[in-house]
Amino acid sequence: MATTVQPTGEETVQPFPNLKLPQHAFVLEQPKASSLHPDASKALLAGIEADEMAPYLSLLLSSSSPVISPPSSLLSTLQEKNKTELTRLEEKLEDAEKNLGETEISDALREKASYLARIGDKDDALKAYQVALEKTAGLGSKIDIRLSMVRIGFFHGDHDIISSNIAAAQTLVDEGGDWDRRNRLKAYNGLHLLSIRNFKQGGELLLDTVSTFTATELIDYDDFVTLCVLAGVMTLERRDLKKKIIDSPEVIALIPNVPTLKDFCDSLYKCEYATFFKSLATVEEHHLLPSRLLSVHARYYVREMRIKAYGQLLESYRSVTMKNLCDAFGVGEEFMDADLSRFIAAGRLNCSIDRVNGVVETNRPDAKNARYEAVVKQGDVLLTSVQRLSRVIG
Repeated sequence: MATTVQPTGEETVQPFPNLKLPQHAFVLEQPKASSLHPDASKALLAGIEADEMAPYLSLLLSSSSPVISPPSSLLSTLQEKNKTELTRLEEKLEDAEKNLGETEISDALREKASYLARIGDKDDALKAYQVALEKTAGLGSKIDIRLSMVRIGFFHGDHDIISSNIAAAQTLVDEGGDWDRRNRLKAYNGLHLLSIRNFKQGGELLLDTVSTFTATELIDYDDFVTLCVLAGVMTLERRDLKKKIIDSPEVIALIPNVPTLKDFCDSLYKCEYATFFKSLATVEEHHLLPSRLLSVHARYYVREMRIKAYGQLLESYRSVTMKNLCDAFGVGEEFMDADLSRFIAAGRLNCSIDRVNGVVETNRPDAKNARYEAVVKQGDVLLTSVQRLSRVIG
């Protein structure tokens, strides 16, 4: 017998669809993550069975290289359960439309939409939520529906669904959403911004909500704090890194569970660059590449962190020998020369390499001189305009 899905009331946030499952499926697609495959396969199959996810299982099995090998009878069993439960929900909706009021109709519509989302039926779930949205009066309930649609977007990796419903939810929140829904929307939006490589704005939103995080239907708390750390280390200035990340009570509490992050944060702040490079490789292996959200940005993230570390060291010196620079980062001269050359050519580092003397010289832009040059340039433009005007008048 199918498990009954309770109506998504004002005080309840149903964690549907289960966003851990596409992460497990992603891990199973990564040959380099083979050590994680047994646990991921077991968790994925258990989640599919628990939530009666016939449509999602069918989608996985339709791939040219399925990541899961379920029992042969599982799909048909789940499809039968889906059919039985959807029939019950339809009957409940018909009864509400004939005999009950608008509130009961809205609850029945949302219950049906929630079940469709739970089993991984993307298109029908979105249609059902749209109908429920039109029949729902409360502002808070409408925000909940929009956030449910955002979760469907996250589950299926559909950025159009995510962005459009976040925008719609933001409009509703601005009209008078309560604190909890406003806070949860920040978490949803921050996660979306990270997924599209906007680490600065996304990190700001995540850090703004970390101490009051409630969106456990979206992501586990430890995983959320981990994302805060990864975004913060990339985007925060050194003084803010200490205050908002290293000394953050939430991060301090996380470190025993995720020890790989401690060296990553501390080494950058303490200018221990050889340790930082090693910890950056560990972060890439354990937190970036295995992540469905961040794997596509792994190379970008590692590149930006190298640039940040180089810039942090070089800003303290007018010049530094290539040997000392290599010793500081624990790499060879050939690697350092190639890495710096690439970033200098791209305009990402203000320095130059003197290969004859084996020295890297910094070219720090002088803000005062830059302002002076801007004033002179603007003055030339103004003087030219005045001369042209005088000729016309004369």
